[in-house]
Amino acid sequence: MEATIVKENNSAPVREEDGPRINENITAKQVRLIDEKGENCGIVAIAKALEMADEAGFDLIEISPQATPPVCKILDYGKYKYEAQKRKAEAKKNQKIVETKELKLRPMIDTHDYEVKVKQAKKFLSEGNKVKFTMRYKGREMSANNMGKEVLDRLLEDLEGLCKMEQTPKLEGKQMMMVVAPEK
Repeated sequence: MEATIVKENNSAPVREEDGPRINENITAKQVRLIDEKGENCGIVAIAKALEMADEAGFDLIEISPQATPPVCKILDYGKYKYEAQKRKAEAKKNQKIVETKELKLRPMIDTHDYEVKVKQAKKFLSEGNKVKFTMRYKGREMSANNMGKEVLDRLLEDLEGLCKMEQTPKLEGKQMMMVVAPEK
């Protein structure tokens, strides 16, 4: 005699994690319904809401599952997903990514080289980027690191009104670093 094992599937229907529940996947007994015209129909039993969506030829989409009772809307699900995707792409397009640009200096920098670095820093700050100034020391320059600090202080004076200091000049090994961000 052979025994067969039958497993019952009592688990809830699997929901897509990237989208709202639709139609039979909605688990609430009652929902606050908004019809296809955007009018509030009040609190309705889920069976009646599904019936109304079917009559309209659309899907019942759970818009706000956290609310009590959950808010559902009668819409075309394909169109809803398309519009959500467009909104997401538009938001991504409008965001600004702030980069940190680095300018390397020496304590014994010549005036023209210094002016070029100031001009580059102004350009980076006007584009909305942060600027990291790195003062590099070699050999005996380490013993007179106040010269490098003076150059960084002079930079701050020349960039006054364009930037605010985000990280004060600090010495790390053979380098002194300072970070400035654009003024809002």
